[in-house]
Amino acid sequence: MDVKREHRPGPAAALPPAWSRGWFKLSAITACCIWDLAQPAIGAHPAGYLANFTQTHAIIETSRMQCLTLTLYLADTAEQHRQGLMFIERMDEFEGMLFRYHQSVFINMWMKNTYLPLDMLFIREDGTVSGVAPDTKPLSTDRISSSEPVSYVLEVNAGLTAAWGIGAGSRLLVID
Repeated sequence: MDVKREHRPGPAAALPPAWSRGWFKLSAITACCIWDLAQPAIGAHPAGYLANFTQTHAIIETSRMQCLTLTLYLADTAEQHRQGLMFIERMDEFEGMLFRYHQSVFINMWMKNTYLPLDMLFIREDGTVSGVAPDTKPLSTDRISSSEPVSYVLEVNAGLTAAWGIGAGSRLLVID
């Protein structure tokens, strides 16, 4: 079943508690996109591999001044970082995994046991994208590295960044 989501600015909603923790700054265009969070998702398959990951929603503000609502699995522990999206056979168009690190560091990733080609976004502590590794090669053990210390890596389906104009300067806002 193919679920198509429409992403367009809408009325701003009340700010969620995450904002009080100062995760990322809110811009006017991002605030207009918060209403779009209730979109249904099919989910990653096989879902059992991600049962121990917390799910949340996030918004990406693109360089084209558009907002995309994403459903994300959070990888917070060393074990979750090692597992990542290994053995996942498919994901929804607007689904991904956010690797969160306790401090900004240079990151090296790989695609071992990862069946899906992915776009990897390297994200600074303030939520701005510093760079993108597009269309990574499935099952490869080649290093995919950040060009500077980052606090987050977002993995989404290959082609999403090109299709929506997500690149350096785009911003991520985690809201749940």
